Amino acid sequence: MTRIALTLLRGELRLVGSLWLWAARRRHGIGDGTGFGYARGQGTMMLGFGFVVVIESIMMSVLLRNHPAVQRVWFLMDLYTLLIIIGMHAASVVRPHVLDAGFLRVRRAVHVDLRIPLERIAQVRRELRTTHEPAEGELNLAVGAQTTVTLELTEPVVHFTVLGRRRDVRLVRLHADEAADLVHAIKQARTAPSPLA
Repeated sequence: MTRIALTLLRGELRLVGSLWLWAARRRHGIGDGTGFGYARGQGTMMLGFGFVVVIESIMMSVLLRNHPAVQRVWFLMDLYTLLIIIGMHAASVVRPHVLDAGFLRVRRAVHVDLRIPLERIAQVRRELRTTHEPAEGELNLAVGAQTTVTLELTEPVVHFTVLGRRRDVRLVRLHADEAADLVHAIKQARTAPSPLA
């Protein structure tokens, strides 16, 4: 298998693992930090995608009733698609953004997990954006086509895409269900006195 195929397979296995965490009502990678969810804004959209797959499966089952082998293959593909859709939502629920003593962990399902040291955050603000043009040095993690928090960094952090391409990022836009709380918590954590002082 190629490196790309292995990377994609690993991601899909992590989606399936997220289903188990979701069923057990556990979250991944919180530790001593505080989790900030971002999945609420996509629940309806994911439900819609799932509904479309179910309707498609029923319709194709009727259309392919005279071709049982093709009908079974199509049904298995629809089941797999439904599993991935549910897994994406589950991964978004169980893998929230995490604010810890020294860093902000920005996440998006199993595809993005970026640690930003708090001392590199020059400015954080609540900012609703619904359009995101790709730009060099920017990372936009929209949910439901919108971001609610913008982070400007003093120096770039390294982000690796799903397929392993390196990007240096100086501006991060993300979505948080409770954007004002996240912005307030980041500002507080940045100005808190060092425990070593």
